[in-house]
Amino acid sequence: MKRVYGVIGIGAKMANWNADFTGRPKSTNGGEIFGSDKALKYPMKKMWENEDKKVLFIKSWKIKKTENNVGMVPNELSERYKLLFGDIDKKTDTKVVLTNLFKAIDVKNFGATFAEEGQNISITGAVQIGQGFNKFDNTTIEIQDILSPFADSRAEDKGKEAKQSTLGTKITVNEAHYFYGFSINPRNYDEYKEIIGDDFKGYTENDYQEFKRVALISATAFNTNSKFGCENEFALFLECNDETYLPDLSNYIEFNSQEREIDLCKMENIIAGKFDKAEVYFNPFKISIKTSLTKYNIFTKEQL
Repeated sequence: MKRVYGVIGIGAKMANWNADFTGRPKSTNGGEIFGSDKALKYPMKKMWENEDKKVLFIKSWKIKKTENNVGMVPNELSERYKLLFGDIDKKTDTKVVLTNLFKAIDVKNFGATFAEEGQNISITGAVQIGQGFNKFDNTTIEIQDILSPFADSRAEDKGKEAKQSTLGTKITVNEAHYFYGFSINPRNYDEYKEIIGDDFKGYTENDYQEFKRVALISATAFNTNSKFGCENEFALFLECNDETYLPDLSNYIEFNSQEREIDLCKMENIIAGKFDKAEVYFNPFKISIKTSLTKYNIFTKEQL
């Protein structure tokens, strides 16, 4: 398994790819809109979970009874672990816990911090993903009021006539194009081969191909109210040898907002002679690409 560098591009149209706690698209203090790595990882983990793969770091629910109420609350980390791998306590062998953690596909890719039940395990993931900055010049924020179909019963408590009330707001962007740089270093897991034993092969070619699969389709597959309109539109994968070290390649990608064109020429000057294999996937129906690298349709995977 070789070292891999790349970029994942997410397009958003009348959607909100990654909201902050106010509901507005996440942005820097300078007003630059971006998406966190968590926003990109979540659709991947959700897709794996829907395919019945073991995913540890994802929200799941339980019914909790109190004296005055019965409600749904999220599971704790130890409870999530038990759902996937069975009981754990202070006497559980750390090697057993570590082996189980690597059976979770999200941990195998992104690593984990597991400090539960007498265990203190920190795994630096083979896959590292940066922040995805919007490169579209003309992004505006759209705010829509949402009207409730029901009367507001609280108005009667205040002596007013119960009427339809505004339920809230939906905040989207008119258009945005996010670019996430990532790297994959399979050697991050070399030390665990000695701890776990011969059954652990580290980060393998199959692991990479699984990550690559969801990196191309998981955002498109993840359709919720706010995420509808967000989809995978671009991806770059560079397979390199262990002696190659590259910066965040998303910083060197240029986007022509008028033509909806991704220009890789500056980036190609940086990577020239430093990769063994390069693949560029994109949505040819929405964007164009300026590159000399091998191009593929992101939907059909056919070479263009």
